[in-house]
Amino acid sequence: MNTKFKTIVQQHAGNFETLKKAFNAGHVCLMDCILKSTNEHVAVICAMGHENGEVTYTPFAMFLNGNPYEMLVPPTVYDSSQGAR
Repeated sequence: MNTKFKTIVQQHAGNFETLKKAFNAGHVCLMDCILKSTNEHVAVICAMGHENGEVTYTPFAMFLNGNPYEMLVPPTVYDSSQGAR
């Protein structure tokens, strides 16, 4: 596969693997953050680490506010080259 043209899922595969390891180690938390672009409160999944004796938080994903079935077009309904049908 040509690595120059990765899908959006392939681009995030490494982060997903890191997040799975963090879950398995119990080094994950859910934080209430504010989305800068809208000032909306969002629930963010963070991996926790330690650096210089302090806990660090690395944001990996946000939960969707609202009904995801109303917000997202599933891959079975779109053509990746054309967008939503």
